Amino acid sequence: MSEAPGRSQASAHRSPQGEGIPVHGAPLLAALQLVKRFGGLAATDGASLTVQAGETHALIGPNGAGKTTLIHQLSGALAPTSGSIWFGGQAITGLPMHARARLGLVRSYQITSVFKRLSVCDNLALAVQAQDGSSLRFWRPARRERARYEAAAAVGERVGLGTQLHRLAGALSHGEQRQLEVGLALALRPRLLLLDEPMAGMGPEESERMVELLQGLRGQASLLLVEHDMDAVFRLADRISVLVSGRVIATGTPAEIRENAEVQRAYLGDEAGVAA
Repeated sequence: MSEAPGRSQASAHRSPQGEGIPVHGAPLLAALQLVKRFGGLAATDGASLTVQAGETHALIGPNGAGKTTLIHQLSGALAPTSGSIWFGGQAITGLPMHARARLGLVRSYQITSVFKRLSVCDNLALAVQAQDGSSLRFWRPARRERARYEAAAAVGERVGLGTQLHRLAGALSHGEQRQLEVGLALALRPRLLLLDEPMAGMGPEESERMVELLQGLRGQASLLLVEHDMDAVFRLADRISVLVSGRVIATGTPAEIRENAEVQRAYLGDEAGVAA
């Protein structure tokens, strides 16, 4: 039986390289030696990382490194071949996605995507209703419940859609729909929000709005962010983990990652200079 991280000798959590990562008590999320095999291919190969309460943690790496597979395992979309996952001091390796969401581990697409024929406010009210434990199928009664719509409007304001609440979700721009997806996840009151490339397909102005939105969440929820936009990563992250060939080769502050020779060789290259 796996031992809870941070509970035994552990004032340090062990990375795959055997280096201690100091933590103050148990981390909010700990993934330990996760392996996911598809036939003979190991998409993750002993990947380990921790996310502390309140931090924004970025996961970066080249295409095909296993980042999305790792996020799938953390969210419950995929079961690991071996290894363990802990959240809030509780073993969650075998829990399904909805049970993890109830604990506060939420992935941005879990309410997937947007109902494009409903208004922004109706979409958010559905998510509020789901957080209350009601079925998503029964959205009409929620319309009559002022408290849920007030909560939905508050989330809309929080993600920068306060002036768009009565627009159909399908009429929003790509960037605004991504903001709404973040809002749907926030309506579940996450302790940790998993975001897989939230700025994908965005232009510079939309990306800047998303960066500002995520910066505004600091202190309200922990974030684990997978993103290829290195400028955004280095602006947002408290710590960065670098995944290469299914293994975390380094974890550190943005400055430490930028200066890490192994990371430079394996991934960053000139990106570090761009993000500096």
